[in-house]
Amino acid sequence: MRLLVVEDEHKTGNYLQQGLTEAGFQVSLARNGLDGHHLAMTEDFDLIVLDVMLPDVDGWRILQSLREAARQTPVLFLTARDSVEDRVKGLELGADDYLVKPFAFAELLARVRTLLRRGSVPVQSDQLSVADLMLDMPKRRATRDGKKIQLSQKEFALLELLVRREGEVLTRSLIASQVWDMNFDSDTNVIDVAIRRLRAKIDDGFEPKLIHTVRGMGYKLDAEANDE
Repeated sequence: MRLLVVEDEHKTGNYLQQGLTEAGFQVSLARNGLDGHHLAMTEDFDLIVLDVMLPDVDGWRILQSLREAARQTPVLFLTARDSVEDRVKGLELGADDYLVKPFAFAELLARVRTLLRRGSVPVQSDQLSVADLMLDMPKRRATRDGKKIQLSQKEFALLELLVRREGEVLTRSLIASQVWDMNFDSDTNVIDVAIRRLRAKIDDGFEPKLIHTVRGMGYKLDAEANDE
């Protein structure tokens, strides 16, 4: 999913961009109001994290322009201004949430995910497939070449993530947050072990190989790729 962060504080902007990218989002960063306004009005984003006090064009005006143009992109205001009047103004202009600085990144990430779930309800297929691999979502069952594959709950969740993000390189931190709902600890090999076990079940005895290692980056599921 694509996020736009509009934040003029250099350190905070970099912090948000890095953290949200590691959480699996595609993040564009605007460091002033003019750039933020232009990106918000001309490109499609799934959510905007918007500072209020910005050079040139403030967050109020950016939000107002969005709503006047009937663009319903969810907006999370991020600001040091914590008065009731400011919160009311933001909500009346059409903000979807309001987080006051200083903030914990875990809380911001939880609010981002909540807004994304609220803002869009994608139609989920009952069946997912890549090559001869089939996932039956209601039954939580996987088959390859018609043969049933026994998977644990976590293994199925991991495989579902890989299939839904087919062709994308998924970092260990993203996998940890999406499947185990935890922060990735570089000293643990839980992700590598889980991938190795899943690969043995999904790929051993089958062609083409689907689960691939991208050295120094993570893993991906791709019917046409080779390990890099």
